[in-house]
Amino acid sequence: MREHERRIKGRTAAFLVVASMVGTGVFTTSGLLLEQLGSAPAVLLAWVLGGVLALTGALSYAELVAALPRNGGEYQLLSEVYHPSIGFSSGVVSFVVGFSAPVAASAIAFGSYLHAAWPAVPATPAALGLIVAMCAIHGVRVGVGSDAQDALTAFKILLIVGFVVAGAGSLHTERLALGTRPLLDASLSPAFAVALIYVTFSYSGWNAATYVAGELENPGRSLPIALISGTAVVTVLYLAVNVVFLAGAPPEALRGVVEVGAVAAEHMLGQRAGQILSAIIALGLVSTVGALIMTGTRVLDAMGRDHGPLAALARRATGGGPFVAVGLQGVLATIMVLTSSFDALLGYIGFTLSIFAALTVLGVIVLRVRQPDLERPYRTWGYPVTPIVFVGGMLWMIVWSIAAEWTVAVAGAVTIGAGLALWLVIRRG
Repeated sequence: MREHERRIKGRTAAFLVVASMVGTGVFTTSGLLLEQLGSAPAVLLAWVLGGVLALTGALSYAELVAALPRNGGEYQLLSEVYHPSIGFSSGVVSFVVGFSAPVAASAIAFGSYLHAAWPAVPATPAALGLIVAMCAIHGVRVGVGSDAQDALTAFKILLIVGFVVAGAGSLHTERLALGTRPLLDASLSPAFAVALIYVTFSYSGWNAATYVAGELENPGRSLPIALISGTAVVTVLYLAVNVVFLAGAPPEALRGVVEVGAVAAEHMLGQRAGQILSAIIALGLVSTVGALIMTGTRVLDAMGRDHGPLAALARRATGGGPFVAVGLQGVLATIMVLTSSFDALLGYIGFTLSIFAALTVLGVIVLRVRQPDLERPYRTWGYPVTPIVFVGGMLWMIVWSIAAEWTVAVAGAVTIGAGLALWLVIRRG
């Protein structure tokens, strides 16, 4: 991509990381974790370890993308490091499982929370309206989409910080040490490994800035800063929010509850607070959907540039927006909202994306050996321990995913196989 087309600022890249990571997961997961683990300290430990894994991944990705600053994320990285077929398959999986399904899920959550806050607003039309609005913003002018994304993400951060501050005066910190089983027992149990998988889902999106690397100003410097700072900010926010949840309501009220945020808010601030928090979450999900559309469509854009039969996917509007790719993602997400078929996709999202994330981070080591003289504006801190920790963590969770539900592995294998088959068809065409 030509230099004059690098229109996205480093600030926007960091905000993309934050917006992609902070979705519904942090507001819906801890009640389920508390039921599985029976220990508030173990729940907090899971969130800490999830942040550590995300940070080791961000540190590793930063080296690869700073050295190979093109759009497409894993698609282009895996194509460069291993083989174009691996990259193409990851691109297909990323677009369908990693972006379109989460866009639909986040839009549906937006509609549900908005309906809870204002019952007069129907949930499904609100979800569809959000997708259309975000596609319109990001499909035409890159500058407008970037500025809107920055403002929405900054607003989301302020809302979360405001919730933490509002609830700080109503906390019972002794609840943070409560549990029906000791911390060591809970953290060494099989349930903890499964819990960490759920937490990792909530941290997904730490690699968001890699998808717009080809349009980023000064990528060698700004990409590492965006990935690392964005991930660090979200880790702190997640820990703060979970401290408020766990200390703000008794464990029996939170255990097994999906709407853990609303329950905690009601206990701390009264019944009206639950409705207010629903509105806050709905507003926060606007930037999540925008970030997923902005990053996910860059995968299709990159695939269109590299493969002649898919060239239409790389078409840009006068203002630089990838309107064909945005439109395709919008259509697919809309179908998922209307049919709820995304439920089947969400069951294996962690399995398939963890495989490609592990392969990408392993690529740091592979490329160091294969191309030691490659210009690297940034080198991974703590190498080789950092990428090894991440790959080990991903493999551990992949194994537990298979053990917990073997159909996940089958569905993931079928999806990857479909991507490889499509690559063969495209190459022959």
